[in-house]
Amino acid sequence: MSLKYRTRKVVKPGDLNSGNTLFGGRILEWIDEECGVYAACQMNTKTLVTKYMSELNFLAPAYQGDVVEIGVDTVDVTRTTIAVTCHVRVKETKEEIVSIDKVVFVNVDENGRPARHGNYPYVPNNSTEN
Repeated sequence: MSLKYRTRKVVKPGDLNSGNTLFGGRILEWIDEECGVYAACQMNTKTLVTKYMSELNFLAPAYQGDVVEIGVDTVDVTRTTIAVTCHVRVKETKEEIVSIDKVVFVNVDENGRPARHGNYPYVPNNSTEN
């Protein structure tokens, strides 16, 4: 796997839960956005929707002021879908805080039905490199 950490976020006061650690809902929002952007770039489409997320494994907390990195890589591609894996870690320590084995996105047409994406058969698109 060639997981690349492309996006970084600073944990701010508004991102914290009542225990003063990064709120799970906030990190899930960041993960869905980053995975969606990555998938759209790979598939050469703007019409992807999130279909499925496997179990999220919360491994360690992140705290206010931490910079977290979100890494994504392609797992599988079909005519209408792309599946990715995602890992989030604290930049400074490299400690993994969340992992998701599989997030599946479906390319849809104007009626919301699955449609062939713009990069099928799949050829990896490295234009998302930082």
